[in-house]
Amino acid sequence: MLIDANARFDPDALPSPVLGIASRLGQHDSGLHKHGMFQLLHAMQGCMSIQLDGMKCVLPPTRAAWIPAHTLHCATMRNVVEYRSLYFDAQWVQGLPRELAVIEVTPLLRELIERMSFWEWDKPLDSMKNTLALFFEELAEAKTQSLFLPLPQDKRLSRWLEHLERKEGIVPSLKVLSQQIGASGKTISRILQKDTGMSFQAWRQQWRLLKAIEWLSEGKAVNDVAYGLTFSSDSAFISFFKQQVGETPLRFQKINDCRFLSSAQKIE
Repeated sequence: MLIDANARFDPDALPSPVLGIASRLGQHDSGLHKHGMFQLLHAMQGCMSIQLDGMKCVLPPTRAAWIPAHTLHCATMRNVVEYRSLYFDAQWVQGLPRELAVIEVTPLLRELIERMSFWEWDKPLDSMKNTLALFFEELAEAKTQSLFLPLPQDKRLSRWLEHLERKEGIVPSLKVLSQQIGASGKTISRILQKDTGMSFQAWRQQWRLLKAIEWLSEGKAVNDVAYGLTFSSDSAFISFFKQQVGETPLRFQKINDCRFLSSAQKIE
């Protein structure tokens, strides 16, 4: 169902075991919350980020998040996002993952999400069954993606990261970061390895990848993204992005744009 961006919505307060919502949101922060229902979260256009279970992930239009029931999470949007969300009672998701997953959204799955997001909340269950069966089949076969960034729990690094996100800054070199938080490079590396299981360089590269996906999904030019993330050249950034995502940045943007345009009109 289409809802106003400022409307309060609690899926657990509604009687239907299957619910869908569609909305257009500008800058938005949902705050930490959880549901008693399983959730599929998707952006038809734009990009949102989610923080949960000590991790951050980004969702461009080609990806969706499958969030298990009772998982504490926070969704944020920096720019306008065409937001879609589906909710399911546990009895409807037998055989599906019980853990968090970021999945690839195929064109068919995308169309199903769009249709179900506009269902009336009192829609009879019998009229949902065929669409739901196809939806769950597509969901079960969807490829998973590694678009997660483990977040450090150490107070010095977590405070620094919160400040970085608020100021829209970038992760600097280890030498500069050491000066910023007043800890040696060895100490920072040891903390990250302990808290995230990643070296500083690997963690920084994953952060740059997620930020690149976010900026490209917002329509930023490839050269602006390369410059903003301090790559030595556009070609260095393009090579890095293609190695991680399997597509060049420009191709990634075109795929996202085409998928939005193909679903721009609501399915009746």
